Amino acid sequence: MMRAAQIAMRHAAHHKGRTLLLVLCVTVAAFLPLATRVLARQFETTLRERAANTPLVAGAKGSRFDLVMAALYYRRADITPISMADWQSLQDANLADVIPLNVRFTARNHPIVCTPPDYFALRRLRIATGSLPERIGDAVLGARAARELGLKPGDAIFSDQRELYDIAKAPALKMRITGVLAPSHGPDDDCVFADIKTAWLLEGVMHGHADTSQLPASLVEGKADNNVVVSEAMVDYNEVTDANIATYHMHGDATTLPLTGAILVPRSQKDWSLIKARFNAKDRVQIVSPAEVVDELIGQVLRLAGLMDILALVVGAITSVLIGLVTALSVRVRAREIETLVKIGASRRTIAAIFGLEMALVIALGVGLALLGAWLLTQAPPDLVKLL
Repeated sequence: MMRAAQIAMRHAAHHKGRTLLLVLCVTVAAFLPLATRVLARQFETTLRERAANTPLVAGAKGSRFDLVMAALYYRRADITPISMADWQSLQDANLADVIPLNVRFTARNHPIVCTPPDYFALRRLRIATGSLPERIGDAVLGARAARELGLKPGDAIFSDQRELYDIAKAPALKMRITGVLAPSHGPDDDCVFADIKTAWLLEGVMHGHADTSQLPASLVEGKADNNVVVSEAMVDYNEVTDANIATYHMHGDATTLPLTGAILVPRSQKDWSLIKARFNAKDRVQIVSPAEVVDELIGQVLRLAGLMDILALVVGAITSVLIGLVTALSVRVRAREIETLVKIGASRRTIAAIFGLEMALVIALGVGLALLGAWLLTQAPPDLVKLL
């Protein structure tokens, strides 16, 4: 048997191209179902854990999936905003703690999450260095965002302009970084956090006024009575400082200010049912349970995983046929070699062992590589939520 194994290994090593092709086919056939299960389990665990920590989400009537993904993972979607008046109605119901969210903006492609300090307590987020936002225009970075951007407390970050060439839109906001969060191993690590009032700066409904008496003459286009007309070249970004914070004020009705949605934390199971029933009966606001929405989403993913299993079976069947075909051709090509082995005393059992061990070696290598790939996938799984 040892001699048969030696011959099989040498023959496989001699025909490298054929052996590598067969090993690759076996690897793909074995890896597909393993990878599908690993990724589906990781996707399910991630979604369920996040949803379990978010009792209810309120937002405008529309897609429940878009609302939940925006509130839990800050995914940008075409979601109709609710207003501060809607938030106040939820507050006045006195059935849950209501945490407003505005996630309509980004800073260097990282989501800006404008929310009050209650959010940090809900998500159990803690400061690693620095402090939470101290005023409007301040920001706290998630651990991964700080690492990728190379920023720390005391630095600044600019918001991304949604309409670069629309001068009617609010300019970029220069935000002072006051702290960096400890890693939470979730979507919060990629975010830039700011106070909810900072959202009004980003929306352009709150602004301050510069001291025009200190402006260079080149930026002053004209004066009339107590009014000064300044060049638009001056308004390249907003920045809240100790010197100008007192000049910031809001235009318009505060009750119309937009929110992406709100997270609701009911005080009891009864309150959970009451607030859902009360507001879902209205025309404007919907309240959804992230856990229920996630269950539906996972059901769709598992159905897709079932299709991948069928595909893996097809690939496995094709691989089996290919191995059988290659073995049959190998027997014909090696007819003279087999004849020589018989003449020197090799039994049929030994000859069968040579071919069987060679195929077993191919299958073992392919399955081993598939298992290695699946293990590597568990160690560094892709962020499927972000990809999807």
